[in-house]
Amino acid sequence: MTVVVVVAACAAAGAAVGITLLQTRGEERGAVGVTKPRKGFPPLLLDLGLRADPQAAALRRASVLYDRGKRTAASRIFDRYGSLDARIGAAFSRWPDGSLDRLKQLVVAAPKSSTAQLHLGLAYYWSGRTADAVAAWRIAESAQPDTPAAVHASDLLHPSLPIPGLPPFAPSFGPPAAVARLRPAEELAALARAARRPDARAKLLYGVALQRLGRRVSAERQFAAAARLAPDDPEARVAAAVGRFTKAHPERAFSRLGPLVRVFPHAATVRFHLGVLLLWLGDVKKARAELQLAQSEAPASPLGREAKSFLARLASIGTK
Repeated sequence: MTVVVVVAACAAAGAAVGITLLQTRGEERGAVGVTKPRKGFPPLLLDLGLRADPQAAALRRASVLYDRGKRTAASRIFDRYGSLDARIGAAFSRWPDGSLDRLKQLVVAAPKSSTAQLHLGLAYYWSGRTADAVAAWRIAESAQPDTPAAVHASDLLHPSLPIPGLPPFAPSFGPPAAVARLRPAEELAALARAARRPDARAKLLYGVALQRLGRRVSAERQFAAAARLAPDDPEARVAAAVGRFTKAHPERAFSRLGPLVRVFPHAATVRFHLGVLLLWLGDVKKARAELQLAQSEAPASPLGREAKSFLARLASIGTK
């Protein structure tokens, strides 16, 4: 999957969530922090990863039905199962009839679940209780930081940053063809096995796969390990920097990535990923300049072509 496709998918996911978090200082500090309940239904953000078991398939079908507004049909599927994901789906499918109270009960039963805290926050938000929603999302962000739920919570806590999710690292190489042909779960297992060796490239590829699954912390560890193995490899050093990015502290990534311009002055990967990170901050003008430099540095390379695609994408949506 190219970085352009990844970013487009992230933007689509953000649109599907459909949340504009107007978190004013007054709401957060107010004595009550309650506004009118919001219209419609809160989004359902279950994470089933690469699971292929019958329950996961059923919950995916129910989630699609829920997103399409067929909540009674979704409820019938969710009610068949007793897992946390299913119980969250069942509670949301009956919104607002007792849904908030059911989410509170689920959090009491699983207080360290980022998924439960994330959805409790969504239930609070749709009930008009913004301050309570923010508190739940903060717990979701920190309880299980190596989960997609924590990434979703971070998106909701930092609505000023325009692109959902976290900036991906894009290597100039892909997995071996024999690995790429495997089913997703088998491919992940193969990448994990390869990453156990002292092989920087294998660790980068596994880190990329973990990033796509929302496992930010694990991906950062793989990237850092790759950089320790190959300190003179610009891709490993860039990956280690990109993996440090969080919406709460983007400077953790920029403080490592920026100096690499001097260390690797002709490495397209440095300029390319600076452009990507700047896009995540909403600085389109500077991002475009970095992407243009990446393209001019190595126009025929995979990253040069990616930079060109990115620039075309930015032009097509009329960014300034």
